[in-house]
Amino acid sequence: MKFNYQIIKFFGPSIMKVEMPNDLVVRLNRYVDNIITDNKKKNSLNHGESLVGDVTEEFKLEEEFIRESEWGNFLAKCVHEWLKVELNKSITNFSIKNSWIVRQFENEYNPLHLHSGHISGAGFLKLPSFFGTTSQNKKTKDYFGGNLQLVHGNRMFLSNSIMNIKPKVGDFYFFPNYLMHCVFPFKGSKEERRSISFNAKIDDDIYNVYG
Repeated sequence: MKFNYQIIKFFGPSIMKVEMPNDLVVRLNRYVDNIITDNKKKNSLNHGESLVGDVTEEFKLEEEFIRESEWGNFLAKCVHEWLKVELNKSITNFSIKNSWIVRQFENEYNPLHLHSGHISGAGFLKLPSFFGTTSQNKKTKDYFGGNLQLVHGNRMFLSNSIMNIKPKVGDFYFFPNYLMHCVFPFKGSKEERRSISFNAKIDDDIYNVYG
């Protein structure tokens, strides 16, 4: 599986941005569309009580689907490449703890939070055609509706603390589990903002830099 990627060092932790293969995005969306029409299965996969977001729906991906769809393989290959480039080390363990879908609609949001495991990530499967605009008296302000923000440390001289990400279908961002992040609400559209995330563990001796 080939993929294009970029290593980003906007602040302290390294972040990897990857363009997901289009056929993988199609498979994931088809899976989600099937799940949301099956209330019994959707309820059995419900992940909302474990997550912090005020969103319409959050549900886990089935382990069998993660394996057969190549989603797990895609994540493993990306993380392996990322850590090989950044640390010149090859992981021998990549264990997905969970992977889930977030279905967000108008005025919903995900507050600032972090994840478990060692490696996490978030990407975009489906987006509204319109996220809204700033109020009339704030036209000079940036509008963050529907955006993902990664937060690390404090704003200091020559050091940013916030990386703002405008979502694009197929873009996926890998980051260390401890990196705080949030998603802003959007307005003016009844369409769905659909994202996918995961948590995974790698070799303890690679993750634990303190020995």
